[in-house]
Amino acid sequence: MNKLARYIIIAAITAGVLFVVWYFLNIVGYVLAALALSFVGKPLMSALTRLKIKQRKLPRFVCAAITVVALWSVFLSFFFFFIPLIAEQANVFGNIDQSLLSATSVDKYLVQINDFLHHYANVDVDFSIKEKIVQELGSVLGVEKISDYLGSVMGVLKGIAVAAFAVTFITFFFLKEDGIFFDFVILLFPTHYKDNITRALSSVNKLLVRYFVGIFCDMLCMLTLLSIGLTLIAEFSLKQAMLIGLIAGVLNVIPYVGPLVGIATGVLFALAASFHADLAFGVLALKTIAVFAVAQIVDMAFLQPYIYANSIKAHPLEIFLVILIAGSLAGIVGMLVAIPTYTILRVFAKEFFNHFRVVQKLTEKI
Repeated sequence: MNKLARYIIIAAITAGVLFVVWYFLNIVGYVLAALALSFVGKPLMSALTRLKIKQRKLPRFVCAAITVVALWSVFLSFFFFFIPLIAEQANVFGNIDQSLLSATSVDKYLVQINDFLHHYANVDVDFSIKEKIVQELGSVLGVEKISDYLGSVMGVLKGIAVAAFAVTFITFFFLKEDGIFFDFVILLFPTHYKDNITRALSSVNKLLVRYFVGIFCDMLCMLTLLSIGLTLIAEFSLKQAMLIGLIAGVLNVIPYVGPLVGIATGVLFALAASFHADLAFGVLALKTIAVFAVAQIVDMAFLQPYIYANSIKAHPLEIFLVILIAGSLAGIVGMLVAIPTYTILRVFAKEFFNHFRVVQKLTEKI
């Protein structure tokens, strides 16, 4: 078979695989989500498989079941703890009205902004930023609107239930039969590449387990730092501080963009707090931003370099450039999957293209 025919066949097979992935994208999503959960649960799974009760080890299916239950317990604990806080805060936003807005110290800031817009931005004299804020908050965060949102959510609960069951079922078998996913991947390649693929997948497995566990720990650290800081310094209630910390911790997974959205969320909560208490919005907002700034410095200086660089053994500058490129190509989704994808590409490049000097340099620490 000549080279042209070989390339045509490879291109046709690649196109066919991409079409199948696109057509069954939801199923592929279930598999990838289950794979990520299995990475997070592997340390617990490994500990359980080494555990002995009366000199006998637990069966793997029992260890896998316990691990899945533990993962769901953590998720549901967060869900049941924070959903009432979200509903309570939404009710706070929904009850904001014009008279309350005018009675707070934030009124003077809005008046100044309004005057600036009238004088320098050619805004119509009838425009009122206070009325606009009240209108937008009422339309987006009002109790009736939130009820509509919840009604819409109920319409997709069936799909969510199917997804949850599918991901749980697949995760169980990924944990129970260690390597089942990678064994399937090996079957996609010619036999003479088996050793290379096996080594590559083993490295990928170790690096991604460390990465996903690190990400989870980073979220918990940010939740803790922000909860303590917002409670002690910005004088939020503990419930509000923990809710802001949770939102910011989850958003922090999105590199560079997530922290900015987290700060904006904190300032929004500060605005709501100033509406319902005798608090100066400017001071409260500055305290909130200061807490976020300190938390982000700690995260970027200590936590993320360890997680992103050490967990996948790459230089921080590499990580920064990869995230920027992925963000340019695929937006936020690209930034989320940039590091795992780059890790996989580096490992396979080391196995198959290690004769290139640039590949040797980028993969020397793996």
